[in-house]
Amino acid sequence: MGIERDMLASEYELASLIDHTLLKPEASRQEILRLCKEALNYRFHSVFLLPCYLPIAVKKLRKTPVTVGTVIGFPLGGNSTTTKIFESIDSLRQGAKELDIVINIGALKSGDFTYLERELKGIISKTPECLHKVIVEVGLLTEEELKRVIEVVNRVKPAFVKTSTGLLARGAQVGDVVVIRNYLHPDIGIKASGGIRTLQQVTQLVEAGASRIGTSTGVEIIQEYRRNLTSG
Repeated sequence: MGIERDMLASEYELASLIDHTLLKPEASRQEILRLCKEALNYRFHSVFLLPCYLPIAVKKLRKTPVTVGTVIGFPLGGNSTTTKIFESIDSLRQGAKELDIVINIGALKSGDFTYLERELKGIISKTPECLHKVIVEVGLLTEEELKRVIEVVNRVKPAFVKTSTGLLARGAQVGDVVVIRNYLHPDIGIKASGGIRTLQQVTQLVEAGASRIGTSTGVEIIQEYRRNLTSG
């Protein structure tokens, strides 16, 4: 499938959508440095990595256009609210500019939407300098549960909803983005993540309403884009 030029008109536009991600538990310092180098070379929007590697990435990417982000309550979301708030504040102190926050999925399944809203408001209010994304883990939710959690998100007003951690259940699907977009406030973006490995997937997800892509295969996606240009 060729690139949809009305959606992704240039390599720069494509790269600027991508959060270049490495969240494997076995990720090494050398791999993090390579992630940062790739983000610079390919002009990705950001790198996303585990909190312990923030000092390395912040030092490597200081005075560059690449943003450094990390994950909060990753990957299960079951940390106490106090722990999540502390982790968020500490990540901000270490130089993170974007935080992807895993919701408490058990609270959602229990119907405790007051808990979810209070937790998210607590994190966001304590780190106002950061851009926040709320990970809802769509693969574990019914459509009704997804609708209810989006109602919470609309009240909390983060910058983005993120579909998945990429480590639990399944990753992002076009249908997920369509459903989220139907319920989500228009000022809040959608980050699609989990299992996104091809240019076709990116194009379809963007067309459905995603405005950020989280992937560990950003380099391969850009290279596929380049091959399409030369063969088209």
